[in-house]
Amino acid sequence: MRVLVCVKRVPAPGAKINVTADGQDVDTAHLGFAMSPHEECAVEEAVQIAERFEGDATVLTLGAPEAEEQLRYAASLGVQNAVLLSTDGTPWDPQRTARAIAAAITSLEADGGPFDLILFGNESADSGGYQVGIRVAHALGRPIVNAIKGIEPDIDGGLATAKREIDGGFELYSLPMPAVMGVKEGLNLPRYPTMRGRLASKKMDVTVMEAEGEAGGQGRVTLKQPPATESNMVKLGDGPEAAPAIVDLFEELGLL
Repeated sequence: MRVLVCVKRVPAPGAKINVTADGQDVDTAHLGFAMSPHEECAVEEAVQIAERFEGDATVLTLGAPEAEEQLRYAASLGVQNAVLLSTDGTPWDPQRTARAIAAAITSLEADGGPFDLILFGNESADSGGYQVGIRVAHALGRPIVNAIKGIEPDIDGGLATAKREIDGGFELYSLPMPAVMGVKEGLNLPRYPTMRGRLASKKMDVTVMEAEGEAGGQGRVTLKQPPATESNMVKLGDGPEAAPAIVDLFEELGLL
């Protein structure tokens, strides 16, 4: 069983995001980076599947050389192979990204055989485009289901069952493998890297490939920061003298 996970280097969740003066990029001067939360669950699922079926898991990312940090983190969790599609770090549109990833997957499969499952995060934590996984699946001619909250491969039957949450229950999809799936956060509980895993990840060889993809028709116009939210405090009074004001406030809020 061969599983490939595609991840993206994004600003760490919860970080304060600043935009460059020209409005074309995120100011990364004081930012930490991670992979998207959906992709953390995808990595965990790939490791679990590889362990259960005695297979191997590969992690792939497209980006600047600094993105190797995310690949090695995935390796510390149990991923056996890592591939960096190297760029100069400038943002790529989803079409170009998908073309480069599809071409790299075709090359990797020519050398090592097809991946039974290719996992993406449902969407990236920064741009949230929901496009790359679908475009890659289409380019490779493989079925895809997004928003997955459960995966059950059947090697003997050559099928993978995907579970997607809907209002009041779940939808079940049966996909012939090889297949592509977009994973949602909550599929599992990602593990923490062990000390042994961290040490092993430092020694792992990362395969570096030149990313090649024709630019698409989508372009960034500008990035805008939402207006800062302000909170104002109103002092209602001191001691017992504040009681009438509190009662009036409760009545205004409909709590009395």
